[in-house]
Parts: sequence; structure tokens; C-alpha cells
Amino acid sequence: MVSTPTRTRDKEPAGGKTRPVAKDAKRPSGLRGHLRGFWDRVEGKSKAPNSSTYYLILGCALALTAIGIMMVLSASSVEAISEGKSPYADAMKQAVFGAIGVVAMYVISRTDVSWMKKLSWWALGAVIVLLVLVQAMGRSVNGNKNWIDFGGVTLQPSETAKLVLCIWIAAVLARKQKLLHRWWHVIIPVIPGAVLVIGLVMLGNDLGTVIVIAAILAAGLFFAGVPARMLAIAGIIVVIGATVATASSANRICRITSWLGNASETCKTEYDFDFQSTNGMYGLAQGGWTGLGLGQSRQKYNWLPEAHNDFIFAIIGEELGLVGTTVVLVLFAILGVAIFRVVVRQKDAFQRTLAGGIMVWLLGQACMNMAVVIQLLPVIGVPLPFISYGGSALVMSLCGVGVVLSLARSQLAPSHRPRLFPWRPSKTARKRISPS
Repeated sequence: MVSTPTRTRDKEPAGGKTRPVAKDAKRPSGLRGHLRGFWDRVEGKSKAPNSSTYYLILGCALALTAIGIMMVLSASSVEAISEGKSPYADAMKQAVFGAIGVVAMYVISRTDVSWMKKLSWWALGAVIVLLVLVQAMGRSVNGNKNWIDFGGVTLQPSETAKLVLCIWIAAVLARKQKLLHRWWHVIIPVIPGAVLVIGLVMLGNDLGTVIVIAAILAAGLFFAGVPARMLAIAGIIVVIGATVATASSANRICRITSWLGNASETCKTEYDFDFQSTNGMYGLAQGGWTGLGLGQSRQKYNWLPEAHNDFIFAIIGEELGLVGTTVVLVLFAILGVAIFRVVVRQKDAFQRTLAGGIMVWLLGQACMNMAVVIQLLPVIGVPLPFISYGGSALVMSLCGVGVVLSLARSQLAPSHRPRLFPWRPSKTARKRISPS
């Protein structure tokens, strides 16, 4: 009798270890495989964490800050001369605040951000007090009451509130990590605290900052791991609240109707948002591919309101053309990808939620500003991070980058962490090469 061979299983290697699987078996072929590989490269999973993410974040932030100081000088000089001031006044102020922000960014990046947990409640209380003082004795500019003077220094507490809320929301939700499936623990105290800040900012008629703070709140809930059904319910409530808030204000209704192209004569007479958005588009159209040249803008001659602030992106397009605006877009895109890498590599709930909130704050605000300039959104007062004129906004943005840099450094081994002077050998290396 001839025995037929039987199919047997491959024996497992000794020690219970499985055989290595080829890379082709792990990753699907075709378009899906290419997309999976691209997403892995975006997340930085193709290799172990290294200092490239740190330097990408640092380089993009410094480059955008330098572009901002240069464009503030170009956009503000003409109006400054017409008002009898020095053409370098606004640019010098921006440079000083930029230097302060860079120093603060460096100091924060060299520390462990866990200390922020202990100060989160105190910082939130200080921000609320400042926002109340703004409504009591603050200064109003273009209908927005957001500034307060302290000994000749003008501060904008609503900008500080963005970073403080990122820290506070992350600290509270991280402490309740195991209780986030219960809606009561999700709501208390995060929602009342954020709504209080939003209400105080809303009293100053700063709709743009309110939208950014709402986005920070949504990002905090998402990255903390709040269930999707709760996020959906919260989204519906926010939409209803935004609709009611818009319908209750003639200013906000005029913004929407002007954007849709059917503004009434009253809106055109009292507010005329069409004038600002139209001149912003004129600036982008005149720039063409390569621009009119640095300093050669025509819209900045008192044609475009807030040329050095909310609509500075239009001046970039007019003077530097499509090339200049593309450079700014690419820098923000690289910054977003690098911060996203930091977010997805965080295992601690506080650090992940904090980094995610800062990412949504900076990148979301940048997208909103540029969308307003190109008329994809109605006119709302949102500055372009790192570039628009404003000391408080610049310092807080750089501080936020410092927090992310600290998290990026914490992912690296001590021997691979970036140093202040990378061309000098470390202490360990100096001891190793020193003569005995």
C-alpha cells in the first residue's frame, strides 16, 4: 500500500518566536499600498524618532517669524509715514516681541512640560481676571475690545487664553482619562471653563478668536479620547449656538451677506466688508506669478485696511506673487506635518492632548486667515500666526512652538537630543576625549 503524503504545519522555531514576515506581506500592493506608505512617512513611522522633526518645527517657526517681520515692515511703512510716525516703528516692535518670543520658546523647549499641569488652574484664573479687566478698562480698536495697557505695554489676553486653554484642557482631561466615557465627567469642568472664556472674548466682539478657542476645545476633546457620539452631540450644540449668535448681531449678519454677495445697502454703508475683501483680492491678482517686488505693493497705500495685520497674506501675494504665497503655504504644511508626528508618538494623555490642541490652534488659525483673504470664508478678525502684526499673538505662538519642541526632545534618547551649540561636543564626549 502506497501512503499519500500529508500536509503538515511548519514547526514554530524554538522559544515560541514567530518567523519574520516579508515586507511585501505586511503592506498591500497597488494604490492602497502607496497610500499606506505615504501615510507612514507623514507619521514618521518609517524609522525611529530622530531630531529631524525637532529641527523642522524650529526651522519653520523661525522662517515664518522672519518673513513676518519683513512683511510688517513693508506693509506698515506707508501708513506710518502718512500718520507722521517712523516707517520702522511697527517692524521694530514686531522684532522686539519676536526676540522675546524666541527666548521664551527656547526656555520652554529645554524644560519638561509636566510642570504646566500644576499651574494650569492658576493660569486659567489669571486669564479670566485679565479678560474681565479688558471689559472694564480695556481699549477698543476697530470695534473689538481686546487690549489692555499696563505701564505703556499693550497686552491682548485673548491670545494668552489660547495657549492657557490648551494646557488646562489637557491637564483636566488627562486626569479624567478613565472617566471620559461618562458625559458628566466630559462636561465638568472643561465645558463651563471654556464657555466662560468664550463669553468674555465674545463681549469684546472678537468673533475670530472665539472660533479659534472653540476649535481648541474640540481638539482637546478629540485627542483626549472622548467618544465620537459625545463629539457629535457637542458639534450640533456648537452649530446651533453659532447660528443664534450670528443671527443676533447685525455686524455678523453683514459679514455673511457680504461674503455671499447680497449685502444690503445698510451693510455697505455702515460696515462695507466688501471693500476690504475686494482690495485683498486685487492685491493677490496684481502680484501674478512673481509679484511686483518687495516693498512695491499698491494696496498698502491706505487702500487695504489692516494690511499689516489680518490681510498681510494679500500683501505677500502682491509683492512676492504666487511664489511667495506658496513658500508660506509650504512652511505651514511642513510645520503641521512635523507637529503631527509629535502628536501621534505621544503615549501620555496630557502630552498628546496638549500637542494636538496647539497643532489645531496654529494650523487652524493659519488656514482661516488665508481662507478669508481668498474669500473662501467671510471676513473675520483672525491674524496669520507668526506673520501678522501683534506682539501678544507672536509671543504666544512661539511659546506654543516651544511646548511642542519640548515634547519632540523628550521622545529622543539623551545622547541624541538637540543641543544649544550642536557643533560642540557634549560633556560625555569631552570627558571621553580628554587626556587622562
